[in-house]
Amino acid sequence: MQARRSQLTYQQALDFISKQGRFAMKLGTERTRAILDRLGAPDRELRGALIAGTNGKGSTGACLTSILRAAGHGVGFMPKPHLVSYTERIELNGSPISEGDFVATLEALMPTLDEVASEMGPATEFEMLTAMAIAYLAPRIELLVCEVGLGGRLDATNALDLGIAVITNVDLDHQKYLGSTIGEIAREKAAIIKHGNRVVTGCEGEALAIVEAQADAMAAQVWRLGRDVIVDAISLGWGGHELSVRGPDFAHRDLRLPLVGDYQPANAALAVAAARLLGVVGDDAIREGLASTNWPGRLQVIGQHPRVIVDGGHNPAAMVKAGTALRRLIGSEKLVAVFGMLSERDPVKLLGALRTMRPDAVVFTEAASAQGHAIAPENLASLYGPDAYVAPSARAAIDMARELAGPSGNVLVGGSLYLVGEVLSLKD
Repeated sequence: MQARRSQLTYQQALDFISKQGRFAMKLGTERTRAILDRLGAPDRELRGALIAGTNGKGSTGACLTSILRAAGHGVGFMPKPHLVSYTERIELNGSPISEGDFVATLEALMPTLDEVASEMGPATEFEMLTAMAIAYLAPRIELLVCEVGLGGRLDATNALDLGIAVITNVDLDHQKYLGSTIGEIAREKAAIIKHGNRVVTGCEGEALAIVEAQADAMAAQVWRLGRDVIVDAISLGWGGHELSVRGPDFAHRDLRLPLVGDYQPANAALAVAAARLLGVVGDDAIREGLASTNWPGRLQVIGQHPRVIVDGGHNPAAMVKAGTALRRLIGSEKLVAVFGMLSERDPVKLLGALRTMRPDAVVFTEAASAQGHAIAPENLASLYGPDAYVAPSARAAIDMARELAGPSGNVLVGGSLYLVGEVLSLKD
Protein backbone atom coordinates (compact mmCIF):
# COMPACT_ATOMS: atom_id res chain seq x y z
CA MET A 1 0.00 0.00 0.00
CA GLN A 2 1.32 3.45 -0.82
CA ALA A 3 1.76 6.08 1.87
CA ARG A 4 -1.04 8.62 2.37
CA ARG A 5 -0.77 11.38 -0.19
CA SER A 6 -0.48 15.02 0.76
CA GLN A 7 -3.47 17.37 0.54
CA LEU A 8 -4.69 17.80 -3.02
CA THR A 9 -6.30 20.84 -4.51
CA TYR A 10 -9.74 20.39 -6.01
CA GLN A 11 -8.32 20.64 -9.53
CA GLN A 12 -5.68 18.03 -8.70
CA ALA A 13 -8.44 15.74 -7.44
CA LEU A 14 -10.33 16.16 -10.71
CA ASP A 15 -7.15 15.48 -12.68
CA PHE A 16 -6.57 12.28 -10.70
CA ILE A 17 -10.12 11.06 -11.26
CA SER A 18 -9.97 11.90 -14.97
CA LYS A 19 -6.55 10.42 -15.66
CA GLN A 20 -8.07 7.32 -17.31
CA GLY A 21 -9.76 9.67 -19.76
CA ARG A 22 -12.98 11.55 -19.20
CA PHE A 23 -14.62 9.80 -22.11
CA ALA A 24 -13.10 6.35 -21.52
CA MET A 25 -15.06 3.53 -19.95
CA LYS A 26 -14.48 0.00 -18.73
CA LEU A 27 -17.79 -1.68 -18.09
CA GLY A 28 -18.43 -4.03 -15.18
CA THR A 29 -19.26 -3.95 -11.46
CA GLU A 30 -16.53 -6.20 -10.03
CA ARG A 31 -14.02 -3.46 -9.21
CA THR A 32 -16.68 -1.18 -7.71
CA ARG A 33 -17.87 -4.05 -5.53
CA ALA A 34 -14.31 -4.81 -4.45
CA ILE A 35 -13.69 -1.16 -3.48
CA LEU A 36 -16.92 -0.94 -1.50
CA ASP A 37 -16.29 -4.25 0.27
CA ARG A 38 -12.85 -3.08 1.40
CA LEU A 39 -14.51 0.01 2.83
CA GLY A 40 -16.74 -2.23 4.92
CA ALA A 41 -19.62 -2.39 2.40
CA PRO A 42 -21.36 0.79 3.62
CA ASP A 43 -23.89 0.47 0.81
CA ARG A 44 -25.33 -2.74 2.25
CA GLU A 45 -27.26 -0.79 4.88
CA LEU A 46 -28.71 1.73 2.44
CA ARG A 47 -32.30 1.77 1.19
CA GLY A 48 -33.60 3.82 -1.70
CA ALA A 49 -33.95 3.61 -5.46
CA LEU A 50 -31.67 2.77 -8.37
CA ILE A 51 -33.00 4.48 -11.51
CA ALA A 52 -32.23 3.32 -15.05
CA GLY A 53 -33.76 4.19 -18.41
CA THR A 54 -32.96 5.88 -21.69
CA ASN A 55 -34.55 9.21 -20.76
CA GLY A 56 -36.10 10.77 -17.68
CA LYS A 57 -33.77 9.21 -15.09
CA GLY A 58 -32.54 12.52 -13.75
CA SER A 59 -35.97 14.15 -13.57
CA THR A 60 -37.42 11.08 -11.84
CA GLY A 61 -34.54 11.06 -9.39
CA ALA A 62 -34.89 14.78 -8.69
CA CYS A 63 -38.62 14.38 -8.00
CA LEU A 64 -38.07 11.38 -5.75
CA THR A 65 -35.25 13.09 -3.84
CA SER A 66 -37.40 16.17 -3.28
CA ILE A 67 -40.31 14.06 -2.03
CA LEU A 68 -38.14 12.12 0.41
CA ARG A 69 -36.56 15.32 1.71
CA ALA A 70 -40.01 16.87 2.19
CA ALA A 71 -40.86 13.86 4.35
CA GLY A 72 -37.99 14.81 6.64
CA HIS A 73 -35.45 12.18 5.65
CA GLY A 74 -31.72 12.57 5.15
CA VAL A 75 -31.33 11.88 1.43
CA GLY A 76 -28.37 11.34 -0.85
CA PHE A 77 -28.69 11.79 -4.60
CA MET A 78 -26.23 10.57 -7.22
CA PRO A 79 -27.24 12.17 -10.56
CA LYS A 80 -25.28 11.75 -13.81
CA PRO A 81 -23.67 13.42 -15.56
CA HIS A 82 -22.95 16.82 -14.04
CA LEU A 83 -23.71 20.06 -15.84
CA VAL A 84 -21.19 22.51 -14.41
CA SER A 85 -19.23 20.89 -11.55
CA TYR A 86 -18.27 17.33 -10.62
CA THR A 87 -19.54 18.10 -7.13
CA GLU A 88 -23.10 17.87 -8.51
CA ARG A 89 -22.68 14.08 -8.70
CA ILE A 90 -22.67 13.73 -4.91
CA GLU A 91 -25.62 15.55 -3.39
CA LEU A 92 -26.56 15.57 0.29
CA ASN A 93 -29.98 16.91 1.28
CA GLY A 94 -30.28 19.01 -1.85
CA SER A 95 -26.75 20.46 -1.86
CA PRO A 96 -23.69 19.27 -3.81
CA ILE A 97 -20.69 18.09 -1.83
CA SER A 98 -18.24 20.92 -1.13
CA GLU A 99 -14.97 20.98 -3.02
CA GLY A 100 -13.13 20.47 0.27
CA ASP A 101 -15.18 17.39 1.18
CA PHE A 102 -14.79 16.10 -2.37
CA VAL A 103 -11.00 16.26 -2.01
CA ALA A 104 -11.02 14.77 1.49
CA THR A 105 -13.25 11.88 0.42
CA LEU A 106 -10.98 11.06 -2.50
CA GLU A 107 -7.84 11.23 -0.36
CA ALA A 108 -9.34 8.88 2.23
CA LEU A 109 -10.25 6.48 -0.57
CA MET A 110 -6.84 6.46 -2.26
CA PRO A 111 -5.23 3.64 -0.22
CA THR A 112 -8.18 1.38 -1.09
CA LEU A 113 -7.99 2.40 -4.74
CA ASP A 114 -4.28 1.51 -4.71
CA GLU A 115 -4.97 -1.92 -3.21
CA VAL A 116 -7.69 -2.78 -5.69
CA ALA A 117 -5.67 -1.40 -8.61
CA SER A 118 -2.75 -3.70 -7.78
CA GLU A 119 -5.06 -6.71 -8.08
CA MET A 120 -7.73 -5.71 -10.61
CA GLY A 121 -6.32 -2.73 -12.50
CA PRO A 122 -7.01 0.97 -11.91
CA ALA A 123 -10.55 2.14 -11.25
CA THR A 124 -12.29 4.21 -13.90
CA GLU A 125 -13.63 7.70 -13.32
CA PHE A 126 -17.16 6.33 -12.88
CA GLU A 127 -16.07 3.64 -10.42
CA MET A 128 -14.17 6.17 -8.33
CA LEU A 129 -17.08 8.61 -8.29
CA THR A 130 -19.50 5.84 -7.30
CA ALA A 131 -17.26 4.71 -4.44
CA MET A 132 -16.67 8.31 -3.33
CA ALA A 133 -20.40 9.03 -3.28
CA ILE A 134 -21.16 5.97 -1.17
CA ALA A 135 -18.25 6.61 1.20
CA TYR A 136 -19.33 10.21 1.76
CA LEU A 137 -23.11 9.76 1.82
CA ALA A 138 -23.64 6.46 3.67
CA PRO A 139 -22.81 7.76 7.18
CA ARG A 140 -24.93 10.87 6.63
CA ILE A 141 -28.20 9.66 5.10
CA GLU A 142 -31.22 7.45 5.60
CA LEU A 143 -32.14 7.00 1.93
CA LEU A 144 -30.24 7.07 -1.37
CA VAL A 145 -31.46 7.90 -4.87
CA CYS A 146 -28.96 6.82 -7.52
CA GLU A 147 -29.15 7.43 -11.25
CA VAL A 148 -27.59 4.69 -13.38
CA GLY A 149 -24.93 6.05 -15.71
CA LEU A 150 -24.93 3.77 -18.75
CA GLY A 151 -27.32 0.91 -19.39
CA GLY A 152 -27.57 -1.05 -16.17
CA ARG A 153 -26.05 -4.51 -16.09
CA LEU A 154 -22.42 -3.38 -16.37
CA ASP A 155 -22.70 0.14 -14.95
CA ALA A 156 -20.68 0.78 -11.80
CA THR A 157 -23.84 1.70 -9.90
CA ASN A 158 -25.27 -1.79 -10.42
CA ALA A 159 -23.00 -2.92 -7.60
CA LEU A 160 -25.72 -1.39 -5.41
CA ASP A 161 -28.98 -2.99 -4.26
CA LEU A 162 -31.24 -0.33 -2.79
CA GLY A 163 -34.49 -2.30 -2.78
CA ILE A 164 -36.35 -0.24 -5.39
CA ALA A 165 -35.52 -0.46 -9.11
CA VAL A 166 -36.98 2.17 -11.43
CA ILE A 167 -36.72 1.78 -15.21
CA THR A 168 -38.19 4.86 -16.83
CA ASN A 169 -38.26 3.77 -20.48
CA VAL A 170 -36.16 2.18 -23.21
CA ASP A 171 -35.18 3.73 -26.53
CA LEU A 172 -32.18 3.53 -28.85
CA ASP A 173 -29.10 5.12 -27.31
CA HIS A 174 -25.47 4.10 -26.65
CA GLN A 175 -25.89 1.23 -29.13
CA LYS A 176 -22.12 0.77 -29.22
CA TYR A 177 -22.24 -0.47 -25.64
CA LEU A 178 -25.82 -1.62 -25.05
CA GLY A 179 -26.94 -3.26 -28.29
CA SER A 180 -28.63 -2.24 -31.51
CA THR A 181 -32.22 -3.19 -30.69
CA ILE A 182 -34.81 -2.22 -28.10
CA GLY A 183 -34.74 -5.77 -26.76
CA GLU A 184 -30.98 -5.82 -26.27
CA ILE A 185 -30.98 -2.43 -24.55
CA ALA A 186 -33.95 -3.40 -22.37
CA ARG A 187 -32.09 -6.49 -21.11
CA GLU A 188 -29.15 -4.33 -20.08
CA LYS A 189 -31.40 -1.94 -18.16
CA ALA A 190 -33.61 -4.64 -16.63
CA ALA A 191 -30.51 -6.20 -15.08
CA ILE A 192 -30.62 -3.63 -12.27
CA ILE A 193 -33.55 -5.63 -10.85
CA LYS A 194 -32.24 -7.81 -8.04
CA HIS A 195 -33.84 -10.54 -5.97
CA GLY A 196 -36.82 -9.30 -3.98
CA ASN A 197 -36.73 -5.76 -5.37
CA ARG A 198 -39.85 -3.72 -5.98
CA VAL A 199 -39.95 -2.32 -9.50
CA VAL A 200 -41.55 0.75 -11.04
CA THR A 201 -41.42 1.17 -14.81
CA GLY A 202 -42.70 3.31 -17.63
CA CYS A 203 -41.57 0.82 -20.27
CA GLU A 204 -43.92 -0.36 -23.00
CA GLY A 205 -44.16 -3.20 -25.52
CA GLU A 206 -41.12 -5.43 -25.92
CA ALA A 207 -39.16 -3.52 -23.29
CA LEU A 208 -41.92 -3.97 -20.73
CA ALA A 209 -42.09 -7.70 -21.42
CA ILE A 210 -38.35 -7.98 -20.77
CA VAL A 211 -38.62 -5.98 -17.54
CA GLU A 212 -41.50 -8.18 -16.40
CA ALA A 213 -39.54 -11.35 -17.21
CA GLN A 214 -36.52 -10.14 -15.24
CA ALA A 215 -38.75 -9.15 -12.33
CA ASP A 216 -40.40 -12.57 -12.37
CA ALA A 217 -37.00 -14.28 -12.34
CA MET A 218 -35.97 -12.13 -9.36
CA ALA A 219 -39.27 -12.56 -7.47
CA ALA A 220 -39.75 -8.81 -7.75
CA GLN A 221 -43.06 -6.93 -7.59
CA VAL A 222 -43.77 -4.64 -10.58
CA TRP A 223 -45.83 -1.47 -10.82
CA ARG A 224 -46.35 -0.37 -14.45
CA LEU A 225 -47.09 3.19 -15.47
CA GLY A 226 -50.39 3.34 -17.34
CA ARG A 227 -51.63 0.13 -15.75
CA ASP A 228 -50.86 0.02 -12.03
CA VAL A 229 -49.87 3.68 -11.71
CA ILE A 230 -52.04 6.26 -13.48
CA VAL A 231 -51.19 9.91 -14.01
CA ASP A 232 -53.46 12.67 -15.30
CA ALA A 233 -51.92 16.07 -16.05
CA ILE A 234 -52.89 19.55 -17.20
CA SER A 235 -50.22 21.79 -18.69
CA LEU A 236 -49.67 25.17 -17.04
CA GLY A 237 -47.41 26.32 -19.86
CA TRP A 238 -44.08 27.64 -18.61
CA GLY A 239 -45.44 27.12 -15.08
CA GLY A 240 -45.20 23.34 -15.36
CA HIS A 241 -48.13 21.02 -14.66
CA GLU A 242 -50.99 20.20 -12.38
CA LEU A 243 -51.39 16.46 -11.95
CA SER A 244 -53.00 13.60 -10.11
CA VAL A 245 -51.31 10.26 -9.49
CA ARG A 246 -53.00 7.11 -8.25
CA GLY A 247 -51.81 3.56 -7.70
CA PRO A 248 -52.69 0.26 -6.04
CA ASP A 249 -52.96 1.75 -2.55
CA PHE A 250 -52.69 5.50 -2.98
CA ALA A 251 -54.19 8.55 -4.67
CA HIS A 252 -52.76 12.07 -4.77
CA ARG A 253 -54.70 14.87 -6.44
CA ASP A 254 -54.11 18.50 -7.39
CA LEU A 255 -50.32 18.21 -7.30
CA ARG A 256 -48.13 20.98 -8.74
CA LEU A 257 -45.00 20.14 -10.72
CA PRO A 258 -42.81 23.07 -11.86
CA LEU A 259 -40.92 21.05 -14.50
CA VAL A 260 -41.69 21.99 -18.12
CA GLY A 261 -42.24 19.37 -20.85
CA ASP A 262 -45.25 17.15 -21.36
CA TYR A 263 -43.15 14.05 -20.55
CA GLN A 264 -42.41 15.27 -17.01
CA PRO A 265 -45.70 14.15 -15.39
CA ALA A 266 -44.77 10.54 -16.24
CA ASN A 267 -41.40 10.98 -14.54
CA ALA A 268 -43.10 12.51 -11.52
CA ALA A 269 -45.56 9.61 -11.34
CA LEU A 270 -42.70 7.10 -11.33
CA ALA A 271 -41.14 9.06 -8.47
CA VAL A 272 -44.39 9.12 -6.51
CA ALA A 273 -44.78 5.35 -6.97
CA ALA A 274 -41.20 4.71 -5.84
CA ALA A 275 -41.70 6.91 -2.78
CA ARG A 276 -44.86 5.02 -1.88
CA LEU A 277 -43.08 1.68 -2.25
CA LEU A 278 -40.40 2.91 0.14
CA GLY A 279 -43.24 3.45 2.59
CA VAL A 280 -41.78 6.56 4.20
CA VAL A 281 -43.95 9.37 2.80
CA GLY A 282 -47.47 10.73 3.06
CA ASP A 283 -49.62 13.04 0.99
CA ASP A 284 -48.09 16.24 2.36
CA ALA A 285 -44.57 15.12 1.43
CA ILE A 286 -45.68 14.12 -2.07
CA ARG A 287 -47.34 17.49 -2.55
CA GLU A 288 -44.52 19.60 -1.09
CA GLY A 289 -41.78 17.52 -2.72
CA LEU A 290 -43.13 17.74 -6.25
CA ALA A 291 -43.88 21.45 -5.91
CA SER A 292 -40.28 22.17 -4.87
CA THR A 293 -38.54 19.93 -7.42
CA ASN A 294 -35.70 21.62 -9.26
CA TRP A 295 -33.91 19.94 -12.16
CA PRO A 296 -31.66 22.27 -14.17
CA GLY A 297 -30.90 21.85 -17.85
CA ARG A 298 -34.24 20.42 -18.95
CA LEU A 299 -36.28 22.95 -20.92
CA GLN A 300 -34.96 25.46 -18.41
CA VAL A 301 -35.45 29.14 -19.17
CA ILE A 302 -32.29 31.09 -18.35
CA GLY A 303 -32.90 34.37 -20.18
CA GLN A 304 -35.53 36.64 -21.68
CA HIS A 305 -35.83 38.92 -24.74
CA PRO A 306 -35.13 36.64 -26.48
CA ARG A 307 -36.15 33.74 -24.29
CA VAL A 308 -33.14 31.44 -23.86
CA ILE A 309 -33.84 27.80 -23.03
CA VAL A 310 -31.40 24.99 -22.31
CA ASP A 311 -32.21 21.31 -22.69
CA GLY A 312 -29.82 18.44 -22.06
CA GLY A 313 -31.59 15.84 -24.22
CA HIS A 314 -28.83 14.27 -26.30
CA ASN A 315 -30.41 11.29 -28.02
CA PRO A 316 -33.04 11.38 -30.78
CA ALA A 317 -35.97 10.32 -28.59
CA ALA A 318 -35.21 12.94 -25.94
CA MET A 319 -34.70 15.66 -28.52
CA VAL A 320 -37.95 14.91 -30.34
CA LYS A 321 -39.88 14.94 -27.03
CA ALA A 322 -38.28 18.20 -25.95
CA GLY A 323 -38.86 19.76 -29.35
CA THR A 324 -42.52 18.76 -29.40
CA ALA A 325 -43.03 20.17 -25.91
CA LEU A 326 -41.20 23.37 -26.80
CA ARG A 327 -43.23 23.98 -29.95
CA ARG A 328 -46.44 23.57 -27.93
CA LEU A 329 -45.19 26.28 -25.62
CA ILE A 330 -43.91 28.77 -28.21
CA GLY A 331 -46.27 28.07 -31.11
CA SER A 332 -45.07 29.80 -34.27
CA GLU A 333 -42.60 32.11 -32.51
CA LYS A 334 -39.12 32.30 -34.00
CA LEU A 335 -36.71 29.62 -32.81
CA VAL A 336 -32.93 29.58 -33.21
CA ALA A 337 -31.03 26.52 -31.97
CA VAL A 338 -27.48 26.48 -30.58
CA PHE A 339 -26.27 22.95 -31.15
CA GLY A 340 -23.23 20.77 -30.51
CA MET A 341 -22.71 17.02 -30.17
CA LEU A 342 -20.17 14.40 -29.18
CA SER A 343 -18.47 12.23 -31.77
CA GLU A 344 -19.96 9.06 -30.23
CA ARG A 345 -23.40 10.17 -31.43
CA ASP A 346 -24.90 9.62 -34.88
CA PRO A 347 -25.09 13.08 -36.49
CA VAL A 348 -27.65 12.01 -39.07
CA LYS A 349 -30.11 10.86 -36.39
CA LEU A 350 -29.55 13.80 -34.06
CA LEU A 351 -29.77 16.36 -36.84
CA GLY A 352 -32.95 14.65 -37.98
CA ALA A 353 -34.35 15.07 -34.48
CA LEU A 354 -33.24 18.71 -34.49
CA ARG A 355 -35.16 19.34 -37.72
CA THR A 356 -38.40 18.13 -36.09
CA MET A 357 -38.19 21.25 -33.88
CA ARG A 358 -38.53 23.39 -37.02
CA PRO A 359 -35.82 25.91 -36.07
CA ASP A 360 -35.56 29.03 -38.22
CA ALA A 361 -31.77 28.83 -37.94
CA VAL A 362 -29.10 26.74 -36.19
CA VAL A 363 -25.79 27.95 -34.79
CA PHE A 364 -23.36 25.04 -34.50
CA THR A 365 -20.56 25.20 -31.96
CA GLU A 366 -18.40 23.04 -29.69
CA ALA A 367 -18.14 22.98 -25.91
CA ALA A 368 -14.60 23.67 -24.72
CA SER A 369 -14.89 20.78 -22.25
CA ALA A 370 -15.63 18.37 -25.12
CA GLN A 371 -12.70 19.34 -27.34
CA GLY A 372 -11.32 16.33 -29.15
CA HIS A 373 -14.51 14.39 -28.50
CA ALA A 374 -17.03 16.56 -30.36
CA ILE A 375 -17.99 16.68 -34.02
CA ALA A 376 -16.58 19.83 -35.61
CA PRO A 377 -19.31 22.47 -35.92
CA GLU A 378 -18.30 23.08 -39.55
CA ASN A 379 -19.06 19.43 -40.33
CA LEU A 380 -22.42 19.63 -38.58
CA ALA A 381 -23.32 22.80 -40.47
CA SER A 382 -22.40 21.14 -43.77
CA LEU A 383 -24.60 18.14 -42.96
CA TYR A 384 -27.49 20.32 -41.82
CA GLY A 385 -27.69 22.52 -44.92
CA PRO A 386 -29.43 25.91 -45.27
CA ASP A 387 -29.87 28.29 -42.32
CA ALA A 388 -26.78 26.86 -40.61
CA TYR A 389 -24.17 29.07 -38.94
CA VAL A 390 -20.92 28.29 -37.13
CA ALA A 391 -19.54 29.94 -34.00
CA PRO A 392 -16.14 29.26 -32.40
CA SER A 393 -17.38 29.13 -28.80
CA ALA A 394 -20.49 28.77 -26.67
CA ARG A 395 -20.40 32.48 -25.82
CA ALA A 396 -20.13 33.49 -29.48
CA ALA A 397 -22.88 31.03 -30.41
CA ILE A 398 -25.29 32.46 -27.83
CA ASP A 399 -24.57 36.02 -28.96
CA MET A 400 -25.15 35.09 -32.60
CA ALA A 401 -28.34 33.16 -31.81
CA ARG A 402 -29.78 36.02 -29.76
CA GLU A 403 -29.22 38.40 -32.64
CA LEU A 404 -30.82 35.98 -35.11
CA ALA A 405 -33.82 35.33 -32.85
CA GLY A 406 -34.56 38.95 -32.03
CA PRO A 407 -36.06 40.15 -28.73
CA SER A 408 -39.39 38.37 -29.28
CA GLY A 409 -37.88 35.04 -30.37
CA ASN A 410 -36.47 31.96 -28.66
CA VAL A 411 -33.01 30.43 -28.41
CA LEU A 412 -32.69 26.73 -27.57
CA VAL A 413 -29.32 25.33 -26.49
CA GLY A 414 -28.96 21.56 -26.81
CA GLY A 415 -27.46 18.44 -28.36
CA SER A 416 -24.81 18.00 -25.68
CA LEU A 417 -24.85 18.17 -21.89
CA TYR A 418 -21.34 19.57 -22.07
CA LEU A 419 -22.59 22.48 -24.17
CA VAL A 420 -25.59 23.02 -21.88
CA GLY A 421 -23.34 23.01 -18.82
CA GLU A 422 -20.97 25.48 -20.43
CA VAL A 423 -23.80 27.86 -21.30
CA LEU A 424 -25.18 27.60 -17.76
CA SER A 425 -21.78 28.60 -16.41
CA LEU A 426 -21.46 31.69 -18.64
CA LYS A 427 -21.66 35.01 -16.86
CA ASP A 428 -23.47 37.87 -18.60
